[in-house]
Amino acid sequence: MAWNEPGGGKDPWGGNRGDQGPPDIDEALKKLKEKLTMFGGKGGGGIGKPGGSIKGLLPAALLGLVLVWGLMGFYQVDEKENAVVLRLGEYSETIEASGLKWNPRLIDKVFIVGVTEERQYSTRGLMLTQDENIVEVALSVQYNISGAKDFILSIKDPEITLQQATDSALRHTVGSTGLDGVISSERLQVADGTTEKLQDLLDLYSSGINIVKINIEDARPPNEVKAAYDDVIEAREDLERLVNEAQAYSNGIIPEARGEAQRLREEAQGYLSQVVSKSSGEASRFSALLKEYQKAPGVTRERLYIDAIEQVMTDSTKVLMDTEGGNNMLYLPLDKLVQQGSAGPSRNNENNNQLIDRVANEVIEKLQRNSNQLQSERRR
Repeated sequence: MAWNEPGGGKDPWGGNRGDQGPPDIDEALKKLKEKLTMFGGKGGGGIGKPGGSIKGLLPAALLGLVLVWGLMGFYQVDEKENAVVLRLGEYSETIEASGLKWNPRLIDKVFIVGVTEERQYSTRGLMLTQDENIVEVALSVQYNISGAKDFILSIKDPEITLQQATDSALRHTVGSTGLDGVISSERLQVADGTTEKLQDLLDLYSSGINIVKINIEDARPPNEVKAAYDDVIEAREDLERLVNEAQAYSNGIIPEARGEAQRLREEAQGYLSQVVSKSSGEASRFSALLKEYQKAPGVTRERLYIDAIEQVMTDSTKVLMDTEGGNNMLYLPLDKLVQQGSAGPSRNNENNNQLIDRVANEVIEKLQRNSNQLQSERRR
């Protein structure tokens, strides 16, 4: 029968549960005191002698405290961390080697700092540019810890110091740059200038913080003037587009004009050479002709006359011939005869060629007779 059933046996607390009454509290406390007495001194202490019980517990308690104190002094340093140790409130050492370390608790105070991981801080604010315009700038700062000792001991709150120094460096850099540069054209220079200025401030404070990079995430005018500034940007883009178009036209037309000028210079140089050469040839020919004229003036004059007539007749397409002993003149349309000869069959071509040869011979004979008559008259 179970002890908790009606009429059951003895319960584990030492009482008889047959009457279903509550357990005897006094008896339970008595048994607990007897067990504590077992840790007391030899024969000297008991329940009735509290001093002996306390003296027996003191060494065990001290041993437990020592064990707990010793265990609390162990800590782990990772490869990406450094540990700064203060002994009795004064700097003792910086532990850079990784592994399990131990320092006496309550005597040494250990600060573990991650030195290789990159941290990030972001900020946004309104500030004044060099040309007295207001601009809203948002940036993010990436940094790490270069000196664990300085980071822990040199300044009270490194994170707040970093925020205040970033705001100061950014305002200094933006205040030295125009609105257009901050928003568009010189954003990279603003980030670099802010990085340099911020690092100088942190080094001055001996903060142990190294700035890796600053990114200008956003830069824009305030919302109240954004519409007007968008119009200015659009007008500036139109101006740049027109300038580019004009430059492209200039790049196309100037080489073409230079090529045309070069061509005209070369043509003029060629004409000059041609005229000089022709003049030199004419002068040489005239000198040679003068020598021949001095040898035989009459023959030379006759030859010059025939050459002149021949040149004139070569350029003429119509010939009028005066027949001897009559009032009629013979008209020879040489151009029409040539056209008919080129358009007609080969037989007509032969007839036309014969006619042309006959007419040419008659013309030459007549010119020779006229020349002979002129010479006869001159001799008389």
